[in-house]
Amino acid sequence: MSAITLTDIRKSYPGGAQVLHGVSMDIQHGEFIVIVGPSGCGKSTLLRLLAGLDPCEQGELVIDGKRANDMPPQDRDIGMIFQNYALYPHMTVLENIAFGLELRKVPKAERLARARAVADTLQLTPYLDRKPGALSGGQRQRVAMGRAMARECSTFLMDEPLSNLDNALRVAMRTEIKDLHRQLGATIIYVTHDQTEALSLADRVAVMKDGHLQQFDTPDVIYDRPANRFVAGFLGAPAMNFVPADCINGWAGPHNVDVGFRPEALTLHRAPVSGPSIAARVALTEMTGATFIVHCESEAGRLSAVVARGDGLPEDGEDIWLSLSPSQALCFDAITGDRLDHFNTAQRQAGAPCAVAPA
Repeated sequence: MSAITLTDIRKSYPGGAQVLHGVSMDIQHGEFIVIVGPSGCGKSTLLRLLAGLDPCEQGELVIDGKRANDMPPQDRDIGMIFQNYALYPHMTVLENIAFGLELRKVPKAERLARARAVADTLQLTPYLDRKPGALSGGQRQRVAMGRAMARECSTFLMDEPLSNLDNALRVAMRTEIKDLHRQLGATIIYVTHDQTEALSLADRVAVMKDGHLQQFDTPDVIYDRPANRFVAGFLGAPAMNFVPADCINGWAGPHNVDVGFRPEALTLHRAPVSGPSIAARVALTEMTGATFIVHCESEAGRLSAVVARGDGLPEDGEDIWLSLSPSQALCFDAITGDRLDHFNTAQRQAGAPCAVAPA
């Protein structure tokens, strides 16, 4: 039996604006699911429906085999962790973690014991007597997580829990959340607009756009075989490059397609090369640590390439050539944006050239 099943979920708000358009997902027990997409795509609305904070009026929501469309939040065995922590400033860490259990009339000795055990798991034991104002952002986030964990729910919903933290702390907290998932074995549904969080945390990723579920699959499938051009361009930093097929010499397929390739699939050359290549001019370089991102202008438009630091960095305005293996290219319908597997397979098997003519 699945932990949560959503079938044709639709949601409209007063005034007629539809936010969710027939979303269907089947989530297994113990999975870490990340819902990702740009602002306004419906991911937080979907989370509120799961929590019971908003009514589920169209479609069917099933939790642990029971229809949950009209089930009150307290009966769903779901803990929710919010972006803004929502801690009580006058309570200590221990009291904040135990507060939900107090509302459920759990005996004092039991709720304090459970709160201390959760605090130990989250490495919060030294701070049990402190109040939220005396904690760092990461510590406050862990207290919020601890309050949900103390309820011993089977499912946890997390609504952009790391968005208020600085970058270094977000990286550290991602590791903690992943370790926590392994320890608890609970189902986690995590909402974010950060693609790095999605790819690094999830067992499966649900990509949303304008209330539509674009793709629901493992991170490697999402990255390597995106369902459409939106998914391909949204996940990956820098974003995937797209080149119209009519800019490609020697193209074997139809011309109503766009060819997509990741920046790391390009190799930079300082002189013309044989085989598939793109003539370009360097517009800007960015250092990211071990690599550089080289932004270029070409006949096909703006392109990005990832270059190792030891490979030698071109200067702004320098003419370069970017080579590409056809096996690393994907084809997308120029009108619908859908990935075209039959053309991709043919191109890879034939090793067809995809050189863009020099400007």
